[in-house]
Amino acid sequence: MLKGDIIEEVHKRFTHIVNHLIGLGKTIDKKELIIKIVKCLYRTWQLKVTTISESNDLTIASLFGKLREHEIEMNRLNKQEIGEKQIKGITLKSSIQKTESSDCSDTKTLNLLTRKFRRFLKMKGKDKAQS
Repeated sequence: MLKGDIIEEVHKRFTHIVNHLIGLGKTIDKKELIIKIVKCLYRTWQLKVTTISESNDLTIASLFGKLREHEIEMNRLNKQEIGEKQIKGITLKSSIQKTESSDCSDTKTLNLLTRKFRRFLKMKGKDKAQS
């Protein structure tokens, strides 16, 4: 199995190879074929592989059917997780925007306070000059 392959592509390629081997006169046991399929799967399939390995009456067609079901379920879960991450990201952005607006109002308040303090110092200086 190549990275990014879907089970349907693996099934087509596997069937093509097996048919050519049969055409060349090689006889292959069904158990051996199932083992070869299971061994080519990635680590993310490990739970499903364990379950499949425990099945006794399993054909190649039913194996690929179960693998397709598992792949569809994994894709659904991945889409759901991506959707949840996007929702969390939007919430984070909105909280950051709130802090930026509060920083802006803090800056305005500080500027106003600084101006008033300067005026106060100027007025204090004039009072001393008059005395």
